[in-house]
Amino acid sequence: MTSKLVPPDPAAVMVIRQVTPNIVTCSTPFYRFGRFKIGGRGTIVKLQSGALAVFSPTALTSDVRSTVDALGKVSYIAATDMEHHIYISDWAKAYPSAALMCPEGLPEKREKSAETKGNIFKYVWTQSNKATMKVDEEFDREFDVEYVGSHANKELVFCHKPDRTVIEADMMFNLPAYEQFSKTKENPESGVLTKLFIGLQNTRGDATWQKRFLWYVASSGNRPDFNKSVERIAAWDFDRIIPCHGDVIDTGAKGVFRKVFDWHLKALAKEK
Repeated sequence: MTSKLVPPDPAAVMVIRQVTPNIVTCSTPFYRFGRFKIGGRGTIVKLQSGALAVFSPTALTSDVRSTVDALGKVSYIAATDMEHHIYISDWAKAYPSAALMCPEGLPEKREKSAETKGNIFKYVWTQSNKATMKVDEEFDREFDVEYVGSHANKELVFCHKPDRTVIEADMMFNLPAYEQFSKTKENPESGVLTKLFIGLQNTRGDATWQKRFLWYVASSGNRPDFNKSVERIAAWDFDRIIPCHGDVIDTGAKGVFRKVFDWHLKALAKEK
């Protein structure tokens, strides 16, 4: 794939890391609008059955393919929001028996482009089915799922219960993207636009600017519904967050999540 958003040779800069015995991440440079260094990350989870679930897949390089094939059989591939689907077709072609997952609206969006059309999504979360949506016994036993349709990008947030790990796309950023640019010669904090975006999308201190972005931008379409989704995620039992953009929070992540979404949690508490 030729694009200003992703590196021309992903294999040369991909960081494949065993986060837990069951979870592997594939981290790579990614440039929002071709300018902001925010990084990209795919996550592979091995279920107790041996099946693999892949979230926000990145480039399927030979090293990634070897890693995946050594872990097990890919049974699920998830586009975690309206933006994180660039490599879905490549993965679906490589693993044709895998069930594709996504939020509502993405299948229609992909069908409008000759480059992405033709994939059938078996599981599609919507505002009307989110409370009752089931995948199958194998998947549902290990994952909690919250569809945040009120987010501007229609986020699917997953929690792998055995490893107490939340996997998410644009729900929360943890910039700078140190790991994702670690195999390049680029400074992940350099550039005026990148510096500005890092200022908006980090978890340092009281994370005021990310709070403002989430409150005034990401959740502005339907904040009451967004608040309820935040409350449900905050109630999960997790200690780690694997974001698509920025570094993994390996421990203490629940406290970070509650800090970043503090305004939403407090707003909901006032309504009760």
